[in-house]
Amino acid sequence: MKFLTEQEEFWAKNFGDSYIKRNNFSDLLPQRINLFSEIIQNTSSIKNIIEFGPNTGANLAAIKSLIPKVELSAVEINPKAVKQINKLKICKKVWHDSILKFNSKKIFDLSFTSGVLIHINPEYLNLAYEKLYKSSRKYILMIEYYNPTPLEMNYRGHKKKLFKRDFAGDMISKYKDIKLLNYGFKYKLDNNFPHDDVTWFLLKKEEA
Repeated sequence: MKFLTEQEEFWAKNFGDSYIKRNNFSDLLPQRINLFSEIIQNTSSIKNIIEFGPNTGANLAAIKSLIPKVELSAVEINPKAVKQINKLKICKKVWHDSILKFNSKKIFDLSFTSGVLIHINPEYLNLAYEKLYKSSRKYILMIEYYNPTPLEMNYRGHKKKLFKRDFAGDMISKYKDIKLLNYGFKYKLDNNFPHDDVTWFLLKKEEA
């Protein structure tokens, strides 16, 4: 696979493999069920969903437990993660691809990322936004690290691999037909379901 950015290669290869080992699926699942139960109550009539960058599929498994009849699809850059997702047998389609290069005419009721936009080269963010937007019929969800202004952070000793900003604000400014439905925050010291200090933003296309 050819990449547009160094960040894609970073996640497709050794570091992405290490990430899989650090994050145990069974440990992640309860917190993800808690997270998506909060998000999904703001939606209606969701029949199909696509996640960009699902890693081993904890988010998708959580969604499936909450909406058993939903049709799931995924776009994942790391080959080992793709194999793990396929083992779950919960997705109709899993593309081994980057969000930046993904190309499909299929449209979904909900498109989303979780901890993906923060790792994309800022020069290519508009392309990632476009993929999210064009893949969605109704809802767009972003679960990311928030900062009111663009900020680069050191990520496990690596530079240019983690970027915080107001991703939802970018989308709302870029696409005039979407509006903010709701948002929320998950805290790392939550007594029952500690997450990773992430903020989620649920957007909706106005004509949907």
